[in-house]
Amino acid sequence: MFIQTEATPNPATLKFLPGRVVLEEGTADFREAEAAGEASPLAGHLFEVPGVTGVFFGYDFITVTKDGGPDWQHLKPAILGTIMEHFMSGQPVMASAGPGIPSSEEGEFYDAADEEIVSTIKELLETRVRPAVAQDGGDITFRGYEKGTVFLHMKGACAGCPSSTATLKHGIQNLLHHFVPEVRQVEQVV
Repeated sequence: MFIQTEATPNPATLKFLPGRVVLEEGTADFREAEAAGEASPLAGHLFEVPGVTGVFFGYDFITVTKDGGPDWQHLKPAILGTIMEHFMSGQPVMASAGPGIPSSEEGEFYDAADEEIVSTIKELLETRVRPAVAQDGGDITFRGYEKGTVFLHMKGACAGCPSSTATLKHGIQNLLHHFVPEVRQVEQVV
């Protein structure tokens, strides 16, 4: 098994490509070892590597976030070994029991009168924004729309990335405003 690694715009996060499907659908974002161990055997084992503070699963990639401790050159071998061992064991990435993957529509808010605007925003996010963000090892999901403001949740490499504000304000905000003039600003929610 050959696992590729790619840098992300977030220097504290590295993207791992195991060359196979990680999650058939959706994404999973883990920021605590305890929750990770219950929901995913792989995420639980990755949190056992000293210095790992976050694990994110996409369709065909895993992003791992580290604290300010060890350099990537010291962490990468342990992370690569953990990923390889997991996939070679045949265990599932997500546990069949325990908390499920939250739906991307969970907790959304917007006025029913804005249904058409929200539908266009979601389509743009799905077709233009999310594929680009996945290239960087992250994900962005729609959370709400209110009075010209779009609320988005950033996950994986995008969460806490130094360039995430620029991505939101200059990239996504400009794109959405171009196609949906009612969009005035984009804000990040947690």
